[in-house]
Amino acid sequence: MVVEYIDAHRDRVVEGRLLGVEPICEVLTESGVRIAPSTYYAARYRQPSARAVRDAELVQDIKTAHKANLGVYGARKIHAVLNREGISVARCTVGRLMRAEGLRGIPREKTRRTTFGDGAETERPEDLVKRKFIATGPNQLWVADLTSA
Repeated sequence: MVVEYIDAHRDRVVEGRLLGVEPICEVLTESGVRIAPSTYYAARYRQPSARAVRDAELVQDIKTAHKANLGVYGARKIHAVLNREGISVARCTVGRLMRAEGLRGIPREKTRRTTFGDGAETERPEDLVKRKFIATGPNQLWVADLTSA
């Protein structure tokens, strides 16, 4: 972040002279952000790490797999897809890269199962048995249970 700031301001001309890296580093050090010019140059011209290179490759594979599955797969399923395709990667790495790219799966919605429907379109039938389930003979009382287990 400091490197980007220095890059953005090092070519500015203030009071007739070019700012440069060293004066910016001096002002930042006085402000409490300690950075040496050598640190800036090392960060600016250093090769990306092996992890950064691998992450860049994996991000493309993750985006492809996510898009191929209509954007509904989360890190667990993307991890399984990549491993099936022969791309060996840890699930935590897939999760980290998906978070960094803003990719998410679609969570399954939890549904409530009840016997009494709130706002049902039809009225419940009247209790003709009056909760007395005792018959004195055959074919006098027929009862059915319509609830699902």
